[in-house]
Amino acid sequence: MGKTATLTCLAPAKLNLFLHVVGRRADGYHLLQTLFRFIDLNDTLRFTLREDGEVRRVNVLDGVPAEQDLCVRAARLLQLKTGCTQGVDIELDKRIPMGGGLGGGSSDAATTLLALNRLWQLNLSRERLMQLGLSLGADVPVFVFGENAFAEGVGERLQAFDLPEAWYLVLSPPVHVPTAQIFTHPELTRNTISITIRALPNGYGLKTGLFGNDLQPVACTLYPEIERHLAWLAQFAPAMMTGSGACVFAEFATEAEAKAVLRQLPENMRGFIARGLRQHPLKDFVVTEAAQM
Repeated sequence: MGKTATLTCLAPAKLNLFLHVVGRRADGYHLLQTLFRFIDLNDTLRFTLREDGEVRRVNVLDGVPAEQDLCVRAARLLQLKTGCTQGVDIELDKRIPMGGGLGGGSSDAATTLLALNRLWQLNLSRERLMQLGLSLGADVPVFVFGENAFAEGVGERLQAFDLPEAWYLVLSPPVHVPTAQIFTHPELTRNTISITIRALPNGYGLKTGLFGNDLQPVACTLYPEIERHLAWLAQFAPAMMTGSGACVFAEFATEAEAKAVLRQLPENMRGFIARGLRQHPLKDFVVTEAAQM
């Protein structure tokens, strides 16, 4: 590739259609079961090849120093594990709210791994990229995996799950929820009974009331704004928090139904409509299932 080679790629947000905490490992990590759904709210990343080996994020992001950015960390991890001597300039156009449980940072990291695997011509397999992603965060592997998925373990054991067309109204309460604060809370439920993938009716449990988000009660106790947004949304459809919060969502069969509710949103609340995706925009990016390095 030439010195000006550039890739522009999307990094989609996700929703957890349910999230159960089914146990805890000896190392303190929680064992989860969840159903990941990609939605069409995206960050956009531009990767420009550098020949000098430097990895730089070229734009400023409030609250995210470049050295802590998961994109930068993902790129340097890929260099370290492959011995790649090429570098990259990364420009990140951030649209996914931070600290909302929508997986934006993890998605950005996964898109970085997928894009640089191509830009740097490394030819790592999807499985190897997922392994590397797990060391960056528990949600990174599903974005590399590329399909809506039933997840177990700490979130890394994935089975593809086909989900029907759906639209979501997502509300974004004005709070930033630290994930660790929720998982370390003494009142967190940690013993929900495990289910099998066959137990999921049409892959979606929100409307049946059979499934929920075990992190939600703790988050609502600590952040009453989450409870307030849930209560408003629940007037129109079953509502749930995604991830460790703070965003909450409800599912609708059509865009028109979701828009009708959004039009009624109080002035002191923020929300957006998103379409459920069948797969990740970069699902076909790994063209060579090469031997693992």
